[in-house]
This record gives sequence, structure tokens and C-alpha cells, in this order.
Amino acid sequence: MDHRPINTLFMLMSLDGKINSGDTDELDVDRDWCKIEGVKEGLSQYYEIEKTTDWYSLNTGRVMAKIGVNERKEKPQKIDCRFIIIDRKPHLNKRGIEYLCNWVDILFLVTDNKNHPAYKLKDKLDNLEILYYKDIELTKLMEDLRSDYDVERITIQSGGTLNCEFLRENLIDYVNVVIAPLLVGGKNTNTLIDGKSISKIEELNKLKALELLECNVLEKSYIQLKYKVLNLEK
Repeated sequence: MDHRPINTLFMLMSLDGKINSGDTDELDVDRDWCKIEGVKEGLSQYYEIEKTTDWYSLNTGRVMAKIGVNERKEKPQKIDCRFIIIDRKPHLNKRGIEYLCNWVDILFLVTDNKNHPAYKLKDKLDNLEILYYKDIELTKLMEDLRSDYDVERITIQSGGTLNCEFLRENLIDYVNVVIAPLLVGGKNTNTLIDGKSISKIEELNKLKALELLECNVLEKSYIQLKYKVLNLEK
């Protein structure tokens, strides 16, 4: 495994596995769950645990746009973290990229878009690294991060579809989830792992068994579960 980083999927989810409040981008866990009685009282525990995760954090441009970085004008307080952001569309604009670079130690912007607005900022922002791929292959990305930038561990906090890509490519080594005392429902609401379903018995090897490492009962009916992914072979 020394050819790639050790990856931990770290997420906040409801008891029924949802990582969002609904099926539109105007709904968001960070904005919504802090308003719900019986949930908001213990929500801060997740953010405290988040502070203890890896130096490198992987997410998507869509998630960053969703939390509003493209519109923020204030200069953020610098945090000791490095972001790896996969942004295909792109979802980030110039203001969002500048905000992220002011926020984190280094921003690794991963894209397959040669016209991404990040290129216009490359000479201006000395902590912006652009990783361009004609087709973004997660295994290749992980290997490049390890060999070219000496990245040893990454915390993954992306959406259900990308989480599934990491799962199918055998790139998730550990799972660390904080479960909120909440039922969300909705078949179109994102879950911890979405993406394409298997359809054949021959694909059962794509399902990953887990070994429970820790079960921590938190305050206000929250639970933290830590697992090791067992069958990483293809």
C-alpha cells in the first residue's frame, strides 16, 4: 500500500445513512441539521472530531460551491490543513479558489477541464497546485499524490457518488462515521455510498466487509463508529 496514501472515509450521516437533508443543493447538512431539535444539541461533537482527522482532506468542487465559497468575500481564518478538491465541471469560480487558498495551507485542484478558472490564478496563488488529467482516474491520482507530493494519509469527505468510485477502486482503507440521531428518508437523498449498483453475482467481490475497531457512544444520542475495510483485493 506504500504506492498510495492510506484513505479514511469520514462522514456525518443520519441513522438511515443519509449525508444530506434532501435531493437538492439548497439543502445542506451544515445549514439544516443545526436547526433541528434533538439533533442540533450534539452536532458540535462531529466538528470536534473532524479537527482530529488527517492533514490532507479530499472533497469536491460541488461540495465547496454548495457551502458557499464562491460567494464569500471575507478572508477566512487560516487552518492547518491541505485540501484536495476534485472539480470536473467546474463548480468553483475564481473567488472560490482564492477563498480556499486563503483558507488552507495548500490547495490541490484536480480537474479534467483545461479551461478551469484555476489556471488564471496559478501565477497569483503560490499555494495552488493544479493536477490535470484527461480522464480523472482515482487510482492514478492517489499514486501521483503519494509519489509526487509524499501524501501518506487522506481523509475523504466527498459525496455518495464519488465515495462509491473510491470504494469500487479499493481505495478506502478505513471508515469513520458519526451517526446523528435522525431519520431523513427519501430514495433520491444522498447516502454514504451511492453510485452504480451491482447487478450480477459475479460482482459480489465489489462489496467490502468491515471490521469494527471502535464504537464510541457520544453525548446527545450520537454514536461514532470506526471500521477497517477487510477485502481490498479486486
